[in-house]
Amino acid sequence: MEQNQQKPPHIAIVPALGISHLISLVELAKRLVLHHHFSVTFIVTSDGSPMKAQKAILEALPDAISSIFLPPVSFDDLPEDDQMVARIFLSLTRSLPALRDSFKVLAESTQLVALVVDLFGTEAIDVAKEFGVSPYLFFSTAAMTLSSGFYLPEFDETSSCDFRDLTEQVKLPGCMPLHGTDFPEHFHDRKSDAYKRVLHCIKQYPLAAGIMVNSFMDLEPGALKALNEGGEGRPSVYSVGPIIQSGLDHGVDKSECLSWLDKQPNGSVLYVSFGGGGTLSQEQLNELALGLEMSGQRFLWVVRSPHETSASASFFSVQSIEDPLDFLPKEFLERTKEVGLVVPSWAPQIQVLSHGSTGGFLTHCGWNSVLESIVYGVPLIAWPLYADQRMNAAFLADGLKVALRVKVNDKGLVGHKDIANYTRGIIEGEEGILLRNKMKELKDAAEKALSKDGSSSKSLAEVAQLWKRHQK
Repeated sequence: MEQNQQKPPHIAIVPALGISHLISLVELAKRLVLHHHFSVTFIVTSDGSPMKAQKAILEALPDAISSIFLPPVSFDDLPEDDQMVARIFLSLTRSLPALRDSFKVLAESTQLVALVVDLFGTEAIDVAKEFGVSPYLFFSTAAMTLSSGFYLPEFDETSSCDFRDLTEQVKLPGCMPLHGTDFPEHFHDRKSDAYKRVLHCIKQYPLAAGIMVNSFMDLEPGALKALNEGGEGRPSVYSVGPIIQSGLDHGVDKSECLSWLDKQPNGSVLYVSFGGGGTLSQEQLNELALGLEMSGQRFLWVVRSPHETSASASFFSVQSIEDPLDFLPKEFLERTKEVGLVVPSWAPQIQVLSHGSTGGFLTHCGWNSVLESIVYGVPLIAWPLYADQRMNAAFLADGLKVALRVKVNDKGLVGHKDIANYTRGIIEGEEGILLRNKMKELKDAAEKALSKDGSSSKSLAEVAQLWKRHQK
C-alpha cells in the first residue's frame, strides 16, 4: 500500500472507434500528464480493421501514457446500412469482458481514480462503478449537440413524429433555434437501430459523475450555462476546449502540399477537405471539381474516392482503397495545375490551417475541424455530410457568422456555379472579410480560454482536483 501511494493518480481512457474520436482524447491525456501530473492508460477497442494510424499516434506519446489494445470483435452479423453507429457502439459492448479484465489489472496496479469514456462509451460506466472509480464523459463535439442529446429522451416520449418532419424550429436552452433537419442524423428516424442505440447511450449520461465538453465559454456561453442549470440528477458540465491535435500529423508525407503553399500569396488558397470520413458521390465530386476550376481561385484539395450511398464511407479508414485521382474529371489536373494542388486521401491539416497562404476552408463541419479553424482563425464554407455536422453548420453560419453554408439543388447536389461563387466569396469577396474578422475574435477568445487563468484551463483543473481527492 505504501508503494502504491507514491504512484501518480491514474486515469483510464476508452475512446470510441474512429481516429477523430481518438485525437481529442490523446490531447486531453497530454494535458492531464503535463499540467496535472497524472499517468494515463488508453484501453482501445478494435473492429479488426487496420489500426496503423491509431497505433502510430498512441506509440508516439510520452512514457506516462500507455495503451492496452483489446482483442478485435466481429461485425459480420451487421447489415450494411447499420455500419457506422453500430460498429462504434458494439465495439465497446462486445469488448466489455476484456475491458473489465484490463480495468481490474489497472485498479490493482495503479492509483486509478477515474475512467474517461467518450460520447458512445457509456456501457463502460458500470465497470468503473464496480471498482469504485469515478466515471466521466468526454463529449468531443459542441455543447449544443450535448443539449440536443439531453433533449432527445424528452422528445422521444412526448412526440410521435421524427425530427426531420418537424415544421417549427426547436429552441434548446441557451441555443439558437434549429430546424429539425439540422439535428444529428441519427435522431431523424426513430424506427432505426442507430436511433435506438443513440437514445440508449444518452439515457445513461446522468450516470456519469461529470461531463467534459470540447468547447469553451466564449464560443457557447448560452448552451454551457443552460447545461449547468439543467436540474437535479444531471452531471456537472465542464468546458475544457478547444482541444485540438498538437504537433505533427503522424505518418504523412508533408512536404508536397506545404512546399506548394509556401509559393502561394498570403490568404489566397481555399483548403478543401471533408475530414477523415467524408465521401461524396461521383456526380458531386465532378461538380466540386468544376466549381473550383470555374472560381479561378487557388485551392488545395484533399480528395477521396467517391461512394454512391454513404457520406461517411471512409470513417474507419485513413487511406482510400482506390486512387482518388482516377475519379476526377478528364484533364482537370492538367487544366488547374497552375492554381490548384490535389492530394489523395490525407493532408497535414494543422499545418495547412496554420499556414499564412490558407485563406478559407471548405469543410464537412466535423467538430475537430471546426475547432482547428477557430484556433487558426480560418473562415469556413460549411458543407455538412453526416452525424452532427448539419447542426455544427447551422451554428457556424447562422449563429457565429463565421461560415458560408452551401445549399443543395433539387437533385440533392451542390452545383458547380454555386461552389465557384462560395469560393470567390470567401477568398476575395466582402463576405470573406466579414467572416475573417469574426473568426479572428473567436481565435483570440480560444487563446484566452486556454491561457493559464483562462476559463477552460480552470475547468480542467477543477476536474483534476476532484479526481485527486479519490486517491487512496
